[in-house]
Amino acid sequence: MTTLSVGLVTYHPDRAMLRETLASLLAAAGRAKASDDLSDVTLQLVDNGNDEGLIELARQEGWKRAHLLSGQGNVGFGQGHNLVMEQGMGDLHLILNPDVSLQPDSLSRALQFMQAHPECVLLSPAMQSDGADWHFLCKRPPAVFDLFLRGFAPRWMRSMFKARMARYEMEDQGRPGVMWDPPIVSGCFMLCRAEALRQLKGFDPRYFLYFEDFDLSLRAKSFGRLAAVSDVRITHFGGGAARKGWIHVKMFCQSAWVYFGLHGWKWM
Repeated sequence: MTTLSVGLVTYHPDRAMLRETLASLLAAAGRAKASDDLSDVTLQLVDNGNDEGLIELARQEGWKRAHLLSGQGNVGFGQGHNLVMEQGMGDLHLILNPDVSLQPDSLSRALQFMQAHPECVLLSPAMQSDGADWHFLCKRPPAVFDLFLRGFAPRWMRSMFKARMARYEMEDQGRPGVMWDPPIVSGCFMLCRAEALRQLKGFDPRYFLYFEDFDLSLRAKSFGRLAAVSDVRITHFGGGAARKGWIHVKMFCQSAWVYFGLHGWKWM
């Protein structure tokens, strides 16, 4: 059976949403244990906002094996997760956002897939957002124009480039049961083999927020295959830097500069 560690980085989280995340994760872990897919799970909460009561909140939701990392200040998303990795990981390590709700069978199906496919080093789920259809969290490497369209363009302009956006978000691939080797997957849920993460040295610390998952995805393919699995399902309530104010827009642009500087500029 498999051991699992979970890293969850917070910064002034929505408490109700965090409760939902912790409750759904615990339910999914319990189901995986009951089906003998999982022997042990530990949760590492990283408090980037010096918020009080987070470990108590986790205990209230039933997490007995939860640990809190705090006092480091706001070191960013990737660096926060790297702190977790330094504490030790299970056989598999789940990078998870505090605004994600897991389906009850999501971990069982994910662990079964990883056991059946040792060549897979990173698994991404299918996502439902705002009641829409399930879809993968995969993308092709973007051009600057793609990022502008997706994050900042008005609706009428996005509609003009609907086919381009569909290709960027890999909707042109349809909805296979498993999509092998997507170039980029989302950091809101990344189930990774711990050994691969160690060799990758986690997230690149040059990214404070945004694009660290793009970078990790592209580097991970050197250690094995990535897979998006439709039977592993989550609901994600986050996203959208432009909707979060100018500070997030600034961080988005700074990280985009780092990303394109490392992986090559492509404007259109």
